[in-house]
Amino acid sequence: MDIVCLDMEGVLVPEIWIAFSEASGIPELRRTTRDEPDYDKLMRWRLGILKEHGLGLKQIQDVIRTIDPLPGAKEFLDELRKETQVIIISDTFTQFAMPLMEKLGYPSLFCNSLVVADDGEITDFKMRIENSKLSTVKALQSIGFDTIAAGDSYNDLAMIKASRAGFLFRSTEQIKADNPDIPAFEEFDDFLNAIKSELR
Repeated sequence: MDIVCLDMEGVLVPEIWIAFSEASGIPELRRTTRDEPDYDKLMRWRLGILKEHGLGLKQIQDVIRTIDPLPGAKEFLDELRKETQVIIISDTFTQFAMPLMEKLGYPSLFCNSLVVADDGEITDFKMRIENSKLSTVKALQSIGFDTIAAGDSYNDLAMIKASRAGFLFRSTEQIKADNPDIPAFEEFDDFLNAIKSELR
């Protein structure tokens, strides 16, 4: 039985940190997993910047509420979920993702959680499991699923390569050049057709 594992940010919704960077006027926060492969390093750097500027969860959530899914993303997801089971596996956090999940029709989401102080400061983060995307794909395979995985960033490559089929969607030129064996797509219709062709 097939199950499709999708990244969230950059694939279905805009990058949350880029949107917050633009809203807050802090250009450093534009850095994402497309730029920094080490997620732990990236998040600790982000938390340091938030603390430096006195920004907390509420300010980020206020921006997230203004974000809509990428044009065509909900329709793509609705069509795909008619064909097979879909799980969104993201390195984002429950406190960030839920308003976006509502706009996508509440698909299944596996992500992480933030540690937030009483005053709203984000003091830490808890990863659901080490190497969460790859670990989740391997766990699904261990219980009889064939995985098809797709994403756009460095932290998606392991789950893509470990799956029976994998795709890049709206990735960077560098990641596509470094991984020429992974089919890459820019439009949801082409992406949907490619996944459908892999379904058994």
